[in-house]
Amino acid sequence: MDLPKEWLTVADICEYMGVSTFVVTSQLRSGTLPAVKFGREWRVARRDFEDWINEQRAQARVRQVEGSG
Repeated sequence: MDLPKEWLTVADICEYMGVSTFVVTSQLRSGTLPAVKFGREWRVARRDFEDWINEQRAQARVRQVEGSG
């Protein structure tokens, strides 16, 4: 993952993932994706985002294995 910033904005994540701001902010509001909020702006530590993505991928693999068994 080539993300040069230490802190990512919602727009950064949307661009990287190719999803809408609604998708990202719903993950942030639910606490699924760890973040901090400065006033009205969300920021996600790059490392937390990378860890979250890897966890999502691992869970998807488990679901695929369970579904094919």
